[in-house]
Amino acid sequence: MRVLITSVICVALGAADLPGQLLDFSAYYFNAASAAGSSPVRDASVSDFQRIRLMWAPDIGPLSFDIAYEQALTLSSTGELGRSSAFLAPQARVNWWTLEWMLDEGDHFSWRHRFDRLSFTLPLGGATEITVGRQVISWASTLIFTPADPFTPFEPADPFREYRAGVDAFRFQAYPGAFSEIDIVVRPVTTLDGDQITALARGKTNWRGWNLGAWGGVLYDEPAAAIDAVGAFGPWAVRSEVSVRSEADNVTIRGTVGIDRRFSVGRRDLYVIAEYQHDGFGAASSDQLFDVVQADPFQRGELQVLSRDVAALQASYQIHPLWGIDLLTLTSLVDGSFLLSGGATWSVGSNSTLRGGFFIGFGDDTIDPETGVLGSEFGAQPNVGYVSLSHFF
Repeated sequence: MRVLITSVICVALGAADLPGQLLDFSAYYFNAASAAGSSPVRDASVSDFQRIRLMWAPDIGPLSFDIAYEQALTLSSTGELGRSSAFLAPQARVNWWTLEWMLDEGDHFSWRHRFDRLSFTLPLGGATEITVGRQVISWASTLIFTPADPFTPFEPADPFREYRAGVDAFRFQAYPGAFSEIDIVVRPVTTLDGDQITALARGKTNWRGWNLGAWGGVLYDEPAAAIDAVGAFGPWAVRSEVSVRSEADNVTIRGTVGIDRRFSVGRRDLYVIAEYQHDGFGAASSDQLFDVVQADPFQRGELQVLSRDVAALQASYQIHPLWGIDLLTLTSLVDGSFLLSGGATWSVGSNSTLRGGFFIGFGDDTIDPETGVLGSEFGAQPNVGYVSLSHFF
């Protein structure tokens, strides 16, 4: 299948007449400089991450292509390069197609490049289409915790969500009505346990103002199903999703419920989100945190947090048409630790954004040197301050 996908893309690009499209690119540049204090898990450090992304979406005959190529440079005073680049340039850990390569690396830098999108879409007529290749797929219904999204969840405290990581898949979509959708995804993956398959079908519709959805099938070779609902009670939006999973002969429940609302304060928008998540894959006590990190769901990139029960509260406020501030707390209801994150964003121009922010962890920061057991989920989080620049052109 890898060879087939590559051949279709190459033949179409080579045979097509592309006048006016060859230079029809868009691009994105991102630079984040940060300083982190020392913690029980890492030394104090200064780092810089830069990413340039080129995007091309030509129509070639009946095919519509989506191609995104990136180069990323990570610099670090301590040589710890992996975590920052994974956080700022998210990717699916178990993608089946190898589309990332190292250009150069040293003790304090890493220079990589990759294709984050490489897919084509073919309309079949009658409001149906198929998409093949590395593409974006999201079935999330909630905003911060998304346990019923079987693809690539964002980090809950990630302030940079311009691009969701692409996954390698075959996707069929049909739209039987104005508010209804049928979505079938087949995704081969490569995990530590070898090649596995995800094959899921989802239906979505609207009933009396509520968006209702359900999916089921095989997820990482195991049966899985989920339901979700999004609607409103008065001025409050209500979002929820629950999945039932089979993993290692155990049935696991993962779910989130949340509310959000936009207020007018001082003639400006104040937007508030509150969510609670119960994740059966998570740790029921702090001495299980290390075991969760070693387990398959975490290694596949499915877990956004480690604790079984977690709450989130986020508020963002527009203090000026060009200025915004935000604050987020993630609290482990298992060990009482919490992460405080926030910042300010300034729209420098129509295509540029400057942001400054921080991450501060509170809680038991002890680590058992023999077992690796953490005292709490967020207690060992180092204090981090950063400044970033985003530019589209």
